[in-house]
Amino acid sequence: MSERVKLTRRRWIESMGATAGALSAAACRPGQEESGGPPGARGAATPEAVGERVSVDFQLDGEPKKLEVETRATLLDLLRLDLGLTGAKRVCDRGACGACMVLVDGLPHNSCMMLAADVDGSKVETVASLGEGEALGALQKAFIARDASQCGFCTPGMLVSCTALLRRGEKLDRAQVQRGIAGNLCRCGTYPHVIEAVLDASGGASEGGQPA
Repeated sequence: MSERVKLTRRRWIESMGATAGALSAAACRPGQEESGGPPGARGAATPEAVGERVSVDFQLDGEPKKLEVETRATLLDLLRLDLGLTGAKRVCDRGACGACMVLVDGLPHNSCMMLAADVDGSKVETVASLGEGEALGALQKAFIARDASQCGFCTPGMLVSCTALLRRGEKLDRAQVQRGIAGNLCRCGTYPHVIEAVLDASGGASEGGQPA
C-alpha cells in the first residue's frame, strides 16, 4: 500500500505557486506569437500600441511651435511631458477641477480634455505668459494682496479663468466672477479671496472689503 502524503500548509503554498506560474506562462505565449516578439518577451510594443503621430503647428505663449505628437496625447500631456511646462496642473485628469486650464484662442479650456492635435493652428496661452514680461500682472498682484492662493494647486487654473474674464474689458460684478470661476475647484476654499482679487483687478466694487 502506498504511503499517504501528508498535506501541510507549506506544501499547499508550493503547489499553488507552481500552478499559477504554469498558467501565467501559457497565457503569455499567444500574445508573444502575434506580436512577433522573441520567446520570453512580454508586453512587446507594437506600432498600434504606441499610436499614430501627427504634426501640430501652433503658437504657445507667444512663440511658434511645430511638433510631432501622438494622436491620443492630450494637450496637458504635451505641455507637461513633452515641453516641461508644469504650470497647468494634473489633478483630476477628467475635466472636473480646472487646475489644468489654459487659454486656446482666448477661451479657457481644460487641457486634460483636449487632444494636442486639436490645437493645430491655434494660439495657446498658459499661466506662465499671464504676467507683464518679467513682472507680475495686475491680477497676479491682486491674488497676492487678497491672499487668494493657499496650497496653490488651483491657482494656475484660477488665474487663467480670471484672465479670460478680465479680457472682456468690462467692469465685473460679484455674480459674473462667481460664474466665471464655476469650473475651478479650490479645496482650500479661497473663493471669496479670488472674487475680491478679480474685482480689484477689474476696478469693480469690492463689497465687504478684505476677506477674513
